[in-house]
Amino acid sequence: MKAQVKKRDLARTIRAFIFLCGKYCIGTLVLFASLPALAQTEQTAAQITVFTNVRIFDGKSGSLSAPRNVLIRGNKIERISADSIPSGQMGTMTVIDGGGRTLMPGLIDMHWHTMFVRPTPAQLLTIDVGYLNLIAGDEAKDTLMRGFTTVRDMGGPSFSLKRAIDEGLAVGPRIYPSGAMITVTSGHGDFRHGFEVPRVIGAPLTRGEQVGGSAIADSPDEVRVRVREQLMLGATQIKLTAGGGVASPHSPLDATTFTEAELRAAVEAAENWGTYLAVHAYTPASIRRAIAAGAKCIEHAHLIDDATAKLIADRGIWLSTQPFPEELGAAFPPGSAERVKFEQVLVGTDTVFNLAKKYKIKTVFGTDILFSHALAQRHGAILAMLGRWHTPAEALIMATGTSGELLALSGKRNPYPGKLGVIEEGAFADLLLVNGDPIANLQLVADPAKNFVVIMKDGKIYKDMLSARHDKPGPTAK
Repeated sequence: MKAQVKKRDLARTIRAFIFLCGKYCIGTLVLFASLPALAQTEQTAAQITVFTNVRIFDGKSGSLSAPRNVLIRGNKIERISADSIPSGQMGTMTVIDGGGRTLMPGLIDMHWHTMFVRPTPAQLLTIDVGYLNLIAGDEAKDTLMRGFTTVRDMGGPSFSLKRAIDEGLAVGPRIYPSGAMITVTSGHGDFRHGFEVPRVIGAPLTRGEQVGGSAIADSPDEVRVRVREQLMLGATQIKLTAGGGVASPHSPLDATTFTEAELRAAVEAAENWGTYLAVHAYTPASIRRAIAAGAKCIEHAHLIDDATAKLIADRGIWLSTQPFPEELGAAFPPGSAERVKFEQVLVGTDTVFNLAKKYKIKTVFGTDILFSHALAQRHGAILAMLGRWHTPAEALIMATGTSGELLALSGKRNPYPGKLGVIEEGAFADLLLVNGDPIANLQLVADPAKNFVVIMKDGKIYKDMLSARHDKPGPTAK
């Protein structure tokens, strides 16, 4: 009898406990369910920004607009109007009086190496990966503060830094990562020493491969594996080195490295994943082989000839090239093979830009800055070098709207689906307020500290030099 009473008491206790748990769990769930809505309401109110009295360079047109007002809600451009923008029920918003300044899209560097800007070549192969990420993170912040709100990373282990930036843990531009650049034995990207040869399949990876800087592949099957690894890690496009390069010690510029079958394997693996292959290539032979295999974008092409330039144009291939400054050669010792190769490439800069213009090739801007913190600080000055071949409007369109079109080629692998590089309704709010007219004076971008008075990325203001900025409810200024 006593045992039955104890069982009934135990059952009642359990039922009561379950009831209380259910009651409080439901209450807790209701509370937590309401938090996102409350947070979203507060966030929406806090993330409304209006630029008044600005002239717009939209990333597509060769001229500035008449004075306009631009409403940003969250991370998108919601409205562009010649009239004042009524606040309605928007509540508190940030109003920035442009004072007739130029509002333009954030700049885009289409050939950047997030992880490789500051370390020397020797450091890159020896320093701790954690420290490498920390210095790259500091450089990413500086990159954004130079007005470059997006970069296409063309080789290096930038996945973790990209994630930290996207999650708000670090400050920097949007990153379109390629992951490790894929090369062949002795190709551009193979930094092994002589004692590490012969390569043994299945042996431990080299230091460069361990940190994710490069990956060596010597057959179509190996290429597929290496491409798929980068896609697994989050690559938005794939980069192969189809010919010799400047920085690598074992690859002469005239070398043509991957076979067409190997290149086709990379193209197939990338396209199966919904994205594309970009190929490092300087010479006509390496460019033509990459095009025959199905590559969508050629990087560099400084040693190109007339017939190959016409082929690029006829096939609708993208060209990502760079106005290399002479100072870039300082990263390599005088008299070294790398310095000699750089000087050959430097001479070809005029050729590639003149041919690209002659055949109206779809061309985007990049810098390919390596191993030089000092040169990175001249980021905008390198962009201004395009004035040697292009009007200011043409140069800025290359570094904004046209670059945004190429970024969209990543398709569903695009980590930022939406319009970049343009100012139009519905586009991402990556914006620069410029103290002057860059269409009339391209040199304004060479001094971002002075001339970029407001820098916004994803609807968030990272720099504001205008004392007129204030938070206020109500309608915008006319």
